[in-house]
Amino acid sequence: MRGFIINIRKAKNEDVIVTVLSNQSVKSYWRFFGTRHAILQIGNLIEFEVIQSKNGFMPNMRSLSLISFPWLFWEKHLLIWQNFIKLFEPHLRDAIELNPFYFNLLFEIAQKWDKQNPKRLAVEAYIQILKQEKRLHENNFCYICEKTLKEEIGLMRAFIPVHPLCIYSFSLKKRYIFKLFNTTSTIHMDDNDVEKVYTILLKGL
Repeated sequence: MRGFIINIRKAKNEDVIVTVLSNQSVKSYWRFFGTRHAILQIGNLIEFEVIQSKNGFMPNMRSLSLISFPWLFWEKHLLIWQNFIKLFEPHLRDAIELNPFYFNLLFEIAQKWDKQNPKRLAVEAYIQILKQEKRLHENNFCYICEKTLKEEIGLMRAFIPVHPLCIYSFSLKKRYIFKLFNTTSTIHMDDNDVEKVYTILLKGL
């Protein structure tokens, strides 16, 4: 089995429950003495064996190995990655069947994480997720008051466009945001605007 760790919860003693996003599912596994295992960190891509529990309880995780990336030892890049990965567990918690899209997207951007600005990669991936789930709001009306948007807009969680005054948020140029929606690229945006959009991303999917 191969997948990204998207959540870790302490269980009894030194055991942990590890939630893994694979290309087929989001599942939780019991790991004995998991608090001692350095590989068990949110965001890590791991390979492991699954052993079914004899009492029908949660399957056990065995024979762990880390699939490493160069940036795992870069503190800034790792923190941004972990903050992004944390969005997936609450979002996909109730998924019964999982489209390989999510795993493939994470694996693709993980390979670029040390070559491009990670916050830009996170924003672009976030847009791809909204498009995949058909949740991207591309109309020209404020979600709060339903009036036409002007040249400066704000963004709610899930990048829903609104008037800045309707949610007391900072302003972004509408043409830049809608170009981001259309192209899933931040190349036309400066770092300051990307930083603003990234802070909205952290509110969740």
